[in-house]
Amino acid sequence: MSENNMLKKVAQLDQSLFLMLFNGNAPKWLKNSALGFSKTGNGGLYVLIAVGFGWLSNEAELRLMAMTLLLGFLIERPIYYVAKNSFARIRPCDCLVKGAYIIPSDKFSLPSGHSAGAFLVAVILAQYFPQFAELCFLWATGVAASRVLLGVHFPVDVVLGALMGGSCGLLAILIVAIL
Repeated sequence: MSENNMLKKVAQLDQSLFLMLFNGNAPKWLKNSALGFSKTGNGGLYVLIAVGFGWLSNEAELRLMAMTLLLGFLIERPIYYVAKNSFARIRPCDCLVKGAYIIPSDKFSLPSGHSAGAFLVAVILAQYFPQFAELCFLWATGVAASRVLLGVHFPVDVVLGALMGGSCGLLAILIVAIL
């Protein structure tokens, strides 16, 4: 199978998975849950974590966590913007289904910035608070899934966003450990 045919098969599978997960007639509780998870990934929570736990704290470990979060986003954001504009993948709500439950902040879908940010934060919080690791990753998975359920991302968008964000979080942890 040629590389082009393989990419077409992956795209078809991605679209099929999206259509199975996105339901234009989703029950209100599912739509509201997805909206809630999605909103926690908008960025405000990250600022609260960094400021509240980091810079307002007298504990050196919490300040280090805040610096790690900042470094993680300094690594992730430029990669995200270059990837988003390079792939320029049209959102499913603009090409596959009629409308989404929310209005996306930009026109491209790959990678998912919400998924990237959520997994970056989950990886770093899990490093500093290992007793809450499962909860952190459950929340990040909820943020990623919400983006598909709301109709603004394909499944591959959120998987690649999660991998990108998680990798940037790990890189930030390693850099801080070296310094």
